[in-house]
Amino acid sequence: MNVLVTGGAGYIGSVCTEELLNAGHAVTVYDNLAEGHRSAVDARARFVLGQPEQKDNLLEAVKEARPEAILHFAASALVGESMTQPGKYFHNNVVNGLSLLEAARAAGVRKFVFSSTCATYGPPDRVPMTEDLPQRPINPYGESKLMFERMLRWYHEIHGLEFVAFRYFNAAGASERFGEHHRIETHLIPNVLKVSLGQAAQCEIYGTDYPTPDGTFIRDYIHIIDLAQAHIVALAPGKQGFYNLCNGDGYSVREVIRTCEEVTGKAIPALEKPRRAGDPPKLVASAEKAIRELSWKPKYPKLRDIVSTAWAWHKKHPQGYPD
Repeated sequence: MNVLVTGGAGYIGSVCTEELLNAGHAVTVYDNLAEGHRSAVDARARFVLGQPEQKDNLLEAVKEARPEAILHFAASALVGESMTQPGKYFHNNVVNGLSLLEAARAAGVRKFVFSSTCATYGPPDRVPMTEDLPQRPINPYGESKLMFERMLRWYHEIHGLEFVAFRYFNAAGASERFGEHHRIETHLIPNVLKVSLGQAAQCEIYGTDYPTPDGTFIRDYIHIIDLAQAHIVALAPGKQGFYNLCNGDGYSVREVIRTCEEVTGKAIPALEKPRRAGDPPKLVASAEKAIRELSWKPKYPKLRDIVSTAWAWHKKHPQGYPD
């Protein structure tokens, strides 16, 4: 299949591009490199330097690529920043997203796979979270992703666009070639591993008084390759709808730190700080719907496997990507 991957120079997009190519698909990557890295794009893919702010740039890129399907990863994705710059998030994630949908319609694209987020749920009524929970995002990032989900519903109903939207938290780990390098790193595992790399004196724990076994909050982590495989499965004709992607098992902050110590063989000091506003005690989702309807199942459900692949990549690339 001929596939266009937006945001293919980013963390998730780069690994998904690699897995698509390994599976025999032809890939065009569209990325403006605002957050992505040119050297994170698999050399087997065709690369287009995106300029979505320019009129018709997305339309021309889609028409030139002539994709049968679009995998849409490109987004602004920092929750904290979205609370101070909401306009950036609504413009990039919604306005530019609409331009992409219109380009897909004009080019006759029939399949669309969207990288959404469990942040569309907001604080859940129960855990593990299932797809039928109310969606009440509490930040512009989650709201912008939910708005795009709603746009997909209407493009399906009116234009017949077949779509799959995946909601997930905490992508982690790495392939042998591609890993996690954000210009502003907010994710726990890479920040903890910075201590093992000698790039930080300590990691930070925000809140030690949660109603959890060790007092730190619990999150669901999913291996980046498992995410990529789910997106590939979703390309099959007839696959349609909204799905959580997760392991269905949560790990506390202290468990993550301890696992990183075991994998790296190095002590990792931690500085305890007060809770951050808006951090729920436990966020764990259920992937039973994806397992049942997409015949997808995580191959790397254990935290140690996830951390081990991340550590292997960071050791080889201690400064991340060179560009």
